[in-house]
Amino acid sequence: MPQRSAGLLIYRRIAGVFEFLLVHPGGPFWARKDEGAWSIPKGLIDDNEDKLEAARREAEEELGIAIDGDFRPLGSYRQPGGKIVAAWSVEADVDTNAIKSNMFTMEWPPKSGKMKAFPEVDRAGWFSLPEAGLKILKGQRAMLDDFLVRRGAD
Repeated sequence: MPQRSAGLLIYRRIAGVFEFLLVHPGGPFWARKDEGAWSIPKGLIDDNEDKLEAARREAEEELGIAIDGDFRPLGSYRQPGGKIVAAWSVEADVDTNAIKSNMFTMEWPPKSGKMKAFPEVDRAGWFSLPEAGLKILKGQRAMLDDFLVRRGAD
């Protein structure tokens, strides 16, 4: 069974134009990657955890603030590695300069025997639709399209 994650596509409107909050993963693997490396705040769903609650928990862990609002389901998206991400959209305004992510530890440098801590998210940013389409991971691009389709139905 594939791993299951949940996350939030957080958006805001500035002068009638949608902007999307994306996060950049921390750690040495992602340090020099930009286009196609950003993500919605998301993470694994715990056993017996409600998917939306998992999405809200993960966003809070990665951003350092609780996200509240009108959560609207976007769908489930199979990632290139096989993981399935359930996503919701929500309108919220987040100060990207004030995010405080949880940390993870890994051996670094590889085979050194030394453990080093890194933030799960090293930065966040607001992006217009064209910018977000370039920045977001390939497996999550459909979330942007689905968001626009659903917003058109409102």
